[in-house]
Amino acid sequence: FSDPCHRMSSGGKLSSIRTLGGHRRTKVYGRLDCPVALSLIRRGRNAVEHRVFFADEETAIAAGYRPCGQCMRDAYRAWKLRRRDAAVAASSE
Repeated sequence: FSDPCHRMSSGGKLSSIRTLGGHRRTKVYGRLDCPVALSLIRRGRNAVEHRVFFADEETAIAAGYRPCGQCMRDAYRAWKLRRRDAAVAASSE
């Protein structure tokens, strides 16, 4: 199976492997097939030497990266809400 985001399990079923990429300078992570990241790389706006890779979202978040707003919309919205809530809580102290 040629899709890098999936592989065959030992039982012959398709299973997803969560491999993510990020950009070291912008601290954004997302799917390896993210159209925004690929476009930026293609146009020379994101140098590939700043690319980093994560096994999963927890690892990316622990490293201080935020989700991409294009390819990881639900995770990005949740991140924005947590950030807003933290700002509101800090301003009310």
